[in-house]
Amino acid sequence: MIGIGNTLVSDDVFEKHFVCNLPVCKGSCCVQGDSGAPLLPGESAMLEKHYEEYSSFMTQEGRIEISRQGFSVTDEDQEDVTPLIGEKGACAYVYYEHGIAGCSIEKAALQGLTKAQKPLSCHLYPIRIKKLGDVTALNYHRWEVCSPATVLGKKQGIPVFRFLKNALTRHFGDEYYREMETVYENYFQKKNNI
Repeated sequence: MIGIGNTLVSDDVFEKHFVCNLPVCKGSCCVQGDSGAPLLPGESAMLEKHYEEYSSFMTQEGRIEISRQGFSVTDEDQEDVTPLIGEKGACAYVYYEHGIAGCSIEKAALQGLTKAQKPLSCHLYPIRIKKLGDVTALNYHRWEVCSPATVLGKKQGIPVFRFLKNALTRHFGDEYYREMETVYENYFQKKNNI
């Protein structure tokens, strides 16, 4: 683990590679799993506030689940997560285009239709954040559905943290991301060249 500010960052965030490969995985991370995407405090309220701006991209089933379950639910770990379609189905906020699942919130944001952003846990994936008292741990999460992303990331030589530059900057700021680059250049790149 590497200390950056008040965070502890797993070495894997620098040493492993990752680039989403949607044509291969088909957006499986939006469809598979035991529960929805983890939500930070305030994200559910943000999703509700901007619902009309992105809901037209959602599936009919997703809109039904939002009206039935609300904008978030509590999972078995007592954490707020996005609702699912059915018991273990797709995220309620999913949309499909050319057979690939994606986030309706992100699609609306990219088109300038909403100021809402997709949940940070989705934006930061495959990094998972965990609070440890006053410290925040950033860990690399391995999930079989993302194996095409690890293959493509290794082929292109893109470490996890660089793939997630926008998400890391969104949550931690520019200075934090620059410190990650410094750590990588001063330690991990030298280590890999030995």
